[in-house]
Amino acid sequence: MAAFSVKITCMGAGYVGGPTMAVIAQKCPDVKVTVVDLSQKQIDAWNSDNLPIYEPGLQEVVEECRGRNLFFSTDIDANLIESDIIFISVNTPTKISGIGAGFAANIKNCELCARKIAEVVSEPKVVVEKSTVPVRTAHSIRRVLAANDKGLNFQVLSNPEFLAEGTAIDDLQNPSRVLIGGETTPEGDKAVELLASVYARWIPREQILTTNTWSSELSKLVANAVLAQRVSSINSISALCEATGADVGQVAKAVGMDPRIGNRFLNASVGFGGSC
Repeated sequence: MAAFSVKITCMGAGYVGGPTMAVIAQKCPDVKVTVVDLSQKQIDAWNSDNLPIYEPGLQEVVEECRGRNLFFSTDIDANLIESDIIFISVNTPTKISGIGAGFAANIKNCELCARKIAEVVSEPKVVVEKSTVPVRTAHSIRRVLAANDKGLNFQVLSNPEFLAEGTAIDDLQNPSRVLIGGETTPEGDKAVELLASVYARWIPREQILTTNTWSSELSKLVANAVLAQRVSSINSISALCEATGADVGQVAKAVGMDPRIGNRFLNASVGFGGSC
């Protein structure tokens, strides 16, 4: 059996966790990457020729790495125990009741993952929140982990995803940046460097940004908000164009040629929506 330099377990075999771990496995042959999930059906699909999601290039990456250093399993406990880094990449759906119902994210699944980690592991781990979450979710995860009676000092990092449907594999292989947030302590810095060293196998160091935890969490939400503003702005302007006889495509081109603005996400269409 190959000796792996780092062992990674990802909790959640969904749209973010599966492709992200597949690309890490492809770029880091000496890193063991295991994706775990409660759903046997989901894991069976990842272990088959009919993957549960489609992204251009994903099938080829999975087939290249699966069985070598990329694994999919329902054995959550064993993989958590042997891992050095644990990613949490689970759904954070909109709350349907209580404070924030209808618009706030429900982080229950993240907290359940933290409870499982605290329950089964017996030595400190680096825990990475990959899901899109509200600011200070890392604090909630850290609080759950700290409640264990083993006296373990977990390091919780924020490492948000910046993927777009249809280009996820290219976004992972050639990202504009990787963002890692951690505690500004010697232990936190060490944890950040461990994760950064994995990404540095294929991403230039100057594109790996390190911040404190809260800056990382907020940066993801701000990026989503700014993109939504641009889409909403050009859609609003399209109404003005219709009222005045202007051509929204021509207006968008003229405005987008300003280097301070740029031409991306200035295509008037239906309103923004979908997964983040």
